[in-house]
Amino acid sequence: MKITAARLIVCSPDRNFVTLKIETDSGLYGLGDATLNGRELAVASYLTEHVLPCLIGRDPFDTEDVWQYLYRGAYWRRGPVTMTAIAAVDVALWDIKGKALNTPVYNLLGGKSRGGVMVYTHANGRDIAEAIDSVQQHISEGYLAVRAQCGVPGVESSYGVPKGGKPYEPAERGLPSESLWSTEKYLNFVPSLFEQVRMAVGKDVHLLHDVHHRLTPIEAARLGKSLEPYHLFWMEDPCPAELQEGFELIRRHTTTPIATGEVFNSVWDAHDLIRRQWIDYIRMTIVHGGGITHAKKTADFAALYQVKTGFHGATDLSPVTMAAALHLGIAIHNFGIQEHMAHSALTDEVFPHQYRFDGGYMHPGDAPGLGVDIDEALAAKFPYQRAYLPIARKLDGTLTDW
Repeated sequence: MKITAARLIVCSPDRNFVTLKIETDSGLYGLGDATLNGRELAVASYLTEHVLPCLIGRDPFDTEDVWQYLYRGAYWRRGPVTMTAIAAVDVALWDIKGKALNTPVYNLLGGKSRGGVMVYTHANGRDIAEAIDSVQQHISEGYLAVRAQCGVPGVESSYGVPKGGKPYEPAERGLPSESLWSTEKYLNFVPSLFEQVRMAVGKDVHLLHDVHHRLTPIEAARLGKSLEPYHLFWMEDPCPAELQEGFELIRRHTTTPIATGEVFNSVWDAHDLIRRQWIDYIRMTIVHGGGITHAKKTADFAALYQVKTGFHGATDLSPVTMAAALHLGIAIHNFGIQEHMAHSALTDEVFPHQYRFDGGYMHPGDAPGLGVDIDEALAAKFPYQRAYLPIARKLDGTLTDW
């Protein structure tokens, strides 16, 4: 079997997606997600100009060799654009392999290690009462784990809180918006949110919270310690991870589990975090972390240090990546949890898929390959529209991490 063609499908069914379709001389094709939120066309250009011409004539079964060719052969390594492009190719090749062997991708990764993949979803509210209502609503839908975010009094725009009653989607059409942020107001408020949520839902529900890189290590240590009585499943992205040693300080001061890595794009971004056990969950997503091939190696490395996975799964990743995450998550031994933000009905229509939600768990389905397709005719009706993630400033105007 040989690769005969490779092309991109760029569309915007409620949000932008870049999808790679690799075709073979057998008639089989595979899909890969190449979406990088706010930088979609940068990846599309990298693929079109530098990667796709190199794939023609190659054997799609050679996933390891193709991965090394695209990573080592480019000389300029890593970075979100490069690793997203590599991931798109890698996932599409695994999809082809599964279809050619008439088996789900998870069987190529060792088979099932569990009956389903536990997922968490997002609850949010403008105030605590609204956030509690949202958490309880998701519990009634069958979720066993819920991330809780809430508006902070005195802060105009709080992370994770949607506008206009719509589902939370941070990417906005047009140029980047700016929001204001107060660390002290946030630190003083969040413990009361989880005190009241825990009282309302009891001890059995897994509660999570996303700090979204907003704190310094000592501030994050303070927050983690203050949240200990409410037994969070994890505190996510407490501070930027460029300084990996900063997590040592957080770990020293709190037993609240720590998750980080949704902006990582290789195992080297988390090397010290994992081997020194400064984190409990690694969140590097398959689409930005080099695909299934590299994500599997990262998970295996993490397993040596009792670190589990918690792959990013927001709506800025297409159903192709969700399927890939579910196949890997059901196979690896050190799976922890999978983020699940439901896509819009239109996105699901453009990307018909086999995976499903049932009683707090998701299942990748038993279709050969990944079990996801794309309706190209429908996708063509929704062209790309420029969109950006917001930018945050402190109350005095200083630019800070969004």
